[in-house]
Amino acid sequence: MRLTKTMRLTAMAACAALAISACSTGGGDKKSSDQASGGSGKTGGSISVQLGEPQNGLVPQNTAESEGTQVLHALFAGLVEYDNKTNEPKLRMAESIETTDSTVWTIKLKDGYTFHNGEKVTAQNYVDAWNYGANQDNAQQALPFFDKVLGSDELAPGKDKKPTAKELKGLKVVDDKTFTVTLKAPFSQFKTMLGYNAFYPLPKAFFTDPKAFDEAPIGNGPFQMDGKWQHNQQIKVKRYDNFPAADGKAKLDSVTFKIYDKLETAYNDLRADNIQITNKLPISAMATVAQEFGDRYIYKPEASVGYLGFPIATNPAFAKADLRKAISMAIDRDAITKTIFSGTRKPADDFVSPIVPGYRQGACGDACKYNPAKAKELFTQAGGLPGNKLEIGYNADGGHKEWIEAVGNQLKNNLGIDVTFKPFEKFGKILDALGKKEYTGAFRMAWSMDYPSIEDYLRPIFSKIAIDNGSNYGGYVNEDFESLLAKADSAKTDAEGLKLYQQADDILLKDLPYIPVYTYMSSAAYTKTVKNVVVDAQNRIDLANVELA
Repeated sequence: MRLTKTMRLTAMAACAALAISACSTGGGDKKSSDQASGGSGKTGGSISVQLGEPQNGLVPQNTAESEGTQVLHALFAGLVEYDNKTNEPKLRMAESIETTDSTVWTIKLKDGYTFHNGEKVTAQNYVDAWNYGANQDNAQQALPFFDKVLGSDELAPGKDKKPTAKELKGLKVVDDKTFTVTLKAPFSQFKTMLGYNAFYPLPKAFFTDPKAFDEAPIGNGPFQMDGKWQHNQQIKVKRYDNFPAADGKAKLDSVTFKIYDKLETAYNDLRADNIQITNKLPISAMATVAQEFGDRYIYKPEASVGYLGFPIATNPAFAKADLRKAISMAIDRDAITKTIFSGTRKPADDFVSPIVPGYRQGACGDACKYNPAKAKELFTQAGGLPGNKLEIGYNADGGHKEWIEAVGNQLKNNLGIDVTFKPFEKFGKILDALGKKEYTGAFRMAWSMDYPSIEDYLRPIFSKIAIDNGSNYGGYVNEDFESLLAKADSAKTDAEGLKLYQQADDILLKDLPYIPVYTYMSSAAYTKTVKNVVVDAQNRIDLANVELA
């Protein structure tokens, strides 16, 4: 997006107010596009795309961050996929997913799918994969997603306890193409969940050598690995020719995920056509990218929310909700989104993305409205911070330095505290430090939906089970929140469930274990050498449909 003359003056004033030096300005208007222009494409060919280093090995049940998810999206096909316009689930690997009571589900598979090693995809591959993911001894990050299946308590009894079973009693193979899933209680959104990578199948080869699978996963999708993952350099994939044409056989011969530490470097490579697509743009590009790339700049709402988080369980300094509320009210979201991100972010006013059913505009109320005087008063009443100091950690590989420092300067000016910053080299590094309870400062965090449901913005980030097996890096616990989640899960209708999930969201908005700062807009760009580039609501590139222009 370019800034008009009036906006440029506003941005300059905001730069002074924020006391930052990373602002950039320009002139012109914003353009947006969901995909490249039409015309016949060239079959075959190879491209390179931007990627950050994934946190863990590339096992679907152990991948809960955006970089690894992008690779798995190319390598695997889920039971369902999500419509790019409505986000509604539609069948992909599944021929049917049926239930009469939202408790017992029968899943039938389409025929003709194989893993990249030639092994036929069967119902047993799903049952084996889900049993592996649900067993706490395997320490998979997706474990909470199997909590609804009957028998999950025996496989994941909790910390310092051992599993008393080897399989989920709720999973039964009927035949090669059919299996049933029995849940602990009715859950009407179960079908919607099934597009998430936690529910991908695993071939027999995985169980023979899981560590080898980390480096070169064997999927069932339109692309297959082309050699091993070259850490901090690249991941190469090539078209899997036995993928059914009716389900979207890849048009390109191969794709190289080129791994970058700095978004600026990736963007310069994009401008030089050294890579052809990036779905993450540096802040320095925001003011000029629309003018430079025109219709090849993708700007549309996506499902992610950016937060400032607090390690409540490990640092008593952040224990008071009023203190967290004061910090929230001291943040000028409008200035951050307009000045730092040139309008390519929107101020957050809920824990839920605006594109997901259940979002309520202004749900956060006064807690997310900029009010420095009230913030200072509330901060003082809450007792402030020890030594009047605050440290904020962030990953340096994702373009977060500028906005985190801007927030820090606002907190310094509005609350009268000393704010310092701790950059972590990679996103995986800060996640590891938080997961091991080694970092106790405030931290930058974000969440993109695993599947399009309000429930997915609540349980995986803020539930008890997500502390040891999920993304609850703050260690937040609230029993009323847990109770409402359980009631919402078992609601008889979607409308009833939605209201209960919103009540659970209200508890978060009162407690503010994290502070919602902004919601994301997809900010991606691609060169003239490719066409049919689509980025979904989870900011994943649909690589199977990309063609050379």
